[in-house]
Amino acid sequence: MAEQIDDYFTTTVAAMADTARPGARDHDEPVEAGSSLSVQEVLDLFDSQLGSRHLDLAARWLRSKGKGFYTIGSSGHEGNAVVAGVLRPTDPALLHYRSGAFFLQRAWQVRGSDPLRDVLLGVVAATEEPMSGGRHKVFGRHDLNVIPQTSTISSHLPRAVGVAFSIARAAKLHVLSPWPEDAIAVCSFGDASANHSTAIGAINTAIHSVFQGLPLPLLFVCEDNGIGISTKTPNGWIGANFGHREGLEYFTVDGSDLPAAYATAKHAADWVRRHRKPAFLHLRTVRLMGHAGSDVEAAYRTTAEITADFDRDPVLCTAKLLIERGHLSPTEILALYESKRAEVLGLAQEVSELPQLDSPAAVMRPLTEGLDKAIAAEPRRTYPARRAQIVGSPLPEDEGPLTLALSINRALLDVLTEYPEALVFGEDVARKGGVYGVTRGLMKKAGSARVFDTLLDEQAILGLALGAGVSGLLPIPEIQYLAYLHNAADQIRGEGATLQFFSDRQYRNPMVVRIAGYGYQKGFGGHFHNDNAVAALRDIPGIVIASPARPDDAAAMMHTCVAAARTAGALCVYLEPIALYHTKDLHEDGDEQWLAPYPDPMKRTENHVPIGSARTYGDGTDLTIVTYGNGLHMSLRVTRRLEQAGISTRVVDMRWLAPLPVHDIVREANATGRVLVVDETRKSGGVSEGVVAALVTTVSPGRSHA
Repeated sequence: MAEQIDDYFTTTVAAMADTARPGARDHDEPVEAGSSLSVQEVLDLFDSQLGSRHLDLAARWLRSKGKGFYTIGSSGHEGNAVVAGVLRPTDPALLHYRSGAFFLQRAWQVRGSDPLRDVLLGVVAATEEPMSGGRHKVFGRHDLNVIPQTSTISSHLPRAVGVAFSIARAAKLHVLSPWPEDAIAVCSFGDASANHSTAIGAINTAIHSVFQGLPLPLLFVCEDNGIGISTKTPNGWIGANFGHREGLEYFTVDGSDLPAAYATAKHAADWVRRHRKPAFLHLRTVRLMGHAGSDVEAAYRTTAEITADFDRDPVLCTAKLLIERGHLSPTEILALYESKRAEVLGLAQEVSELPQLDSPAAVMRPLTEGLDKAIAAEPRRTYPARRAQIVGSPLPEDEGPLTLALSINRALLDVLTEYPEALVFGEDVARKGGVYGVTRGLMKKAGSARVFDTLLDEQAILGLALGAGVSGLLPIPEIQYLAYLHNAADQIRGEGATLQFFSDRQYRNPMVVRIAGYGYQKGFGGHFHNDNAVAALRDIPGIVIASPARPDDAAAMMHTCVAAARTAGALCVYLEPIALYHTKDLHEDGDEQWLAPYPDPMKRTENHVPIGSARTYGDGTDLTIVTYGNGLHMSLRVTRRLEQAGISTRVVDMRWLAPLPVHDIVREANATGRVLVVDETRKSGGVSEGVVAALVTTVSPGRSHA
């Protein structure tokens, strides 16, 4: 079906008078008086605009043939080509799903790729698609420094803040980064998404950083088309909300006016690069052809409202500029337009016949491959000289038996010593040393550039970690309580866990998220502190969840998580049981059986705790108890009482909640034929459901279990 805006463009241009000047035309001259843009530069930008428009038209044509799967387009937003035009190809970009012309212009700057074909490969989910391998239509390429985003809201903005922060922090720490020291980050988003908590939080975090004197070179680009699907953005809202924020330089321009948009975007980008501070570019756009191919725009907008936007079409406005200034004739413009249509449709026809992902295993390969590599990762041996210098005396392994909290503390200090790119940050982790003292002393020994406090915003903390992870750093953020994670879980689910999936592992976010959790108080705190809702985490494909209970396991598992993050790009969640932080005794007061010596870092191979491996206590033949976290301490206490009653028991500490140590659980279940799962999480989801399901499907025939 023909699109109205397509017909309107061709009929409007065809009806225009030919004002082209006779004779040779110099494409090096300014496109108009006072503009820094030459005619040739406008033609280059116009080519990206045309390509973006015809990609949208081709996507709808493919969908009508049952061969395309994605029709959210960039029509009306093609002015964003100028943003790419004023940036360097080495500036990392996190793009809105309507930033098609930006992507094409960035590719034109770099050369060596076929961006039209790349986008169409994503539309038809072809395995040849160079970024996601056919898993989603994304604007992304590693060689273009475009980090793929699939967010339909602004959930990529906290990561963008993290990228901008990490440009300067990596340089300060002399850590190799994929971005040059003078790079700036750019992120684009829509006007409706600007109201989302992730956008508000990210912009607040950027301003907060600048207020403290920290460099944060980030260009926020709000592509404001005045509507979010069917809901209008109040006229003037973006300007009123962001135009007068202290610490956020504001620029605004009509995205349909190419010379003005270019000049303003260049001013904004140059300002950010010079001052190393964030700026907000309000690019006023228009949405054409509805939200997506399935969107019936006439259901919520009148015909007059829809057609009134046609004259603001940036592709048409650029065409008029070239015609009215006498640089090209209407016939020449239409020839360019139709030539681009033929090129794009030809590519669309070609890619529609290419192979697609053909099995669940093929779809999930980036996650399964990443997890396999994480499981295979082993901590490296430490550097004795540097360790002695930073850690000091006595060394952790010489201190004698440690509590869980002290063991984690010493492991973090070892990590900071071994990996110059490692950062530890979160609420209260630096000066105070954490609510429970787990990070006490780390800032003093590793420095405030590597151990620092953040503002109180879990989305900002995880976004900072995500940005640091793609920028050459090794982030270890802390979420103060498990209950607080739920404010920001999408930063792990929708951003962190999906990046390897949507980039075919070309981009990764190595990180170890420390979270204090599980029950520990009586009569106080409720679900705000005594939280054990891990089901939401276990539901996320591809992440690793560690749950140490014993001090020696805690140190070894921290080193395993760091190795997995660093070598495989794994996103690891490290759950710490608050109730066991300072526990010393197991059976009786003063027995100190919950203390353990720090694993010798020179014997990492012997002390290695592989991901997905359980630990068994005892060799009883009557009952197997499967547990983790607080449950281990309780189960070992109960075991003594059971033995006194004549029941021989063994206890399995799973240690890893994802992936579950199924092989070890089944082996120990078969040893007794009876299993008790001790799990403090919800009946309606948690850990025991996975354990029981594994037992039901894999336990040996003839063995009973409970």
